[in-house]
Amino acid sequence: MIRIAIDGPGGAGKSSVAKAVAARLGIVYVDTGALYRTIGYYVKEAGVDPHDAEAVSACLPDINIEVRYENGVQSVYLNGKNPGEAIRTPEMSMYASAVSAIGSVRAFLLETQKDIARKNSVIMDGRDIGTVILPDADVKIFMTASPECRAQRRYDELSAKGMTVKYEDVLAEMNERDKNDSTRDIAPTAAAEDAVVFDNSGMTLEESVDAVVELINKKVGC
Repeated sequence: MIRIAIDGPGGAGKSSVAKAVAARLGIVYVDTGALYRTIGYYVKEAGVDPHDAEAVSACLPDINIEVRYENGVQSVYLNGKNPGEAIRTPEMSMYASAVSAIGSVRAFLLETQKDIARKNSVIMDGRDIGTVILPDADVKIFMTASPECRAQRRYDELSAKGMTVKYEDVLAEMNERDKNDSTRDIAPTAAAEDAVVFDNSGMTLEESVDAVVELINKKVGC
């Protein structure tokens, strides 16, 4: 069993890298951001203000989240249905950031994440994996890149999906989320003391994957 934690801000490539590394190593990839996006999606559909902690908390008893691995790919089901790409919009990024600052939401998802790691060799990405979710992870990496580089990646990703977005808007939203996630009282985005800080500005996905696999090999000899 091996547990790998990758933390960092949005747009650093955590999910893409973690997914590719999981495939190379033959382990389970856990996209924790999708869990928060799914709660954000429910809250939006319910017409609830994502910043209203009391109202969001009141929604939780009506939310059932199930993580399934279908053909090796993680799918998150909300009350029996897969919301798919609906949780991947810029708006859902902001909803996810808002609800993730609520203690009851983090507590609601904590056991789900820990249970997956107990049962599988995993690589898990998020913002507090190495500090809160898997503090005893075998390998901890804090992945980052310049805000401009991260915004360009997110812009390219959204444009490729056919979404009409402006780079300037993506950069502004990213800077806002960075501020919100790094200054929140509960589990702020931060590198664990024993994490390796990896800046992949200007690197391709393949170069980032190669570098992370090398880091893991040095730590645990996969």
